[in-house]
Amino acid sequence: MTILDDLSLLRTNLKDISSNVVSEVSRSVRGEPDIVMSEIQNGITRNQVIAKVVSTVLGVAASFTLTYLGIKWLTDAMDPTKKEKKLAQAEAQRMLSKLGVQNVGKLSDYELCVAANLLDPHSMEVTWGKIGGLENIIQEIQETVILPFQRADLFRNSSLLQPPKGILLHGPPGCGKTMIAKATAKAAGARFINLQVSTLVDKWYGESQKRAEAVFSLAIKLQPTIIFIDEIDSFLRSRSSTDHEATAMMKTQFMSLWDGLTTDPNLRVMIMGATNRPQDVDAAILRRMPSQFYVGMPDSSQRESILQLILQQEDTEELNYSQLSQLGEGLSGSDLREACRSAAVAVVHEYVQAHSRELEPTGNGDAEELRRMTMADLQTAIHKVKSTKALSARPLAFPLD
Repeated sequence: MTILDDLSLLRTNLKDISSNVVSEVSRSVRGEPDIVMSEIQNGITRNQVIAKVVSTVLGVAASFTLTYLGIKWLTDAMDPTKKEKKLAQAEAQRMLSKLGVQNVGKLSDYELCVAANLLDPHSMEVTWGKIGGLENIIQEIQETVILPFQRADLFRNSSLLQPPKGILLHGPPGCGKTMIAKATAKAAGARFINLQVSTLVDKWYGESQKRAEAVFSLAIKLQPTIIFIDEIDSFLRSRSSTDHEATAMMKTQFMSLWDGLTTDPNLRVMIMGATNRPQDVDAAILRRMPSQFYVGMPDSSQRESILQLILQQEDTEELNYSQLSQLGEGLSGSDLREACRSAAVAVVHEYVQAHSRELEPTGNGDAEELRRMTMADLQTAIHKVKSTKALSARPLAFPLD
């Protein structure tokens, strides 16, 4: 409710108070003529009494109004997140309009804050064809997740055919868990809520529970919906007695609402989580995620598929992908992409060093002058990435404390 609405309501109440005061004073004056006569003798008429009472009431009401407005303004001025909330709501309305969602005005303020995390699945560039080496996992996800969204009629004949309401992707970092989640949302044609933990946190007591409730109410209104929580272990980690009361209440509210999804078989809402520390996730959360997929480090054939996928649009010489795959043992898909990027940058650096005096700062040079990427460039880049990983995995020579 805005300040203008508050003033309008207050003006209506003041009119009612004034009319009641006038009627009460009029009845009192008509019932006691002696008082009226005494007031007239003292030089005070009935209209003056009524005007004095009304002015007193209006003065008190005006003081209360100014106090209320002052406190409200001071509270808004002290709220450091007010500007971010307005920007989030504006972004949410823009995204909802882009997705073709009708009746945007019927969403609550909490739902609009959550809607700022919406992503358009059709604008995502990640597809199954851009994920290499994970064909088996992709096949299972297509049957477990995408088919219930696309052919819900096949899963209505039995309670045993109900699709899972929770899916967990776990494994080492950089192996494609987030890419799988985005490709799933794009293939399923579902609304994708990339839930950020900061969206649920609020400084006011009880607001976090309302925002957690808004996540599920918004997902139900926009279904089919996939709620994706990256690094789910940081949000729904194992509960302990040392947890803050607000955090514990938010987790409890989230799990309680999550259970509500399983009671209605017609709801097409699914929660996907990704983590590289599944042992830190609360046991109650793992129970609500019966479908769990391990996305591990790629083997030799998977690394070869990933390299071919990354370099298929690049200008390269004839490459021995089998040899590169063996050389990249122990590297994840993200590491292999970084190695390919480093090799491409090395080609540019070589050109810059050789033609430093001839470069045009306007950027109108001919990119065709760059030589092709060679096997040696990729081998050097892979050795560089492996040495960097070995250095980061080495324990510190001195304690931090």
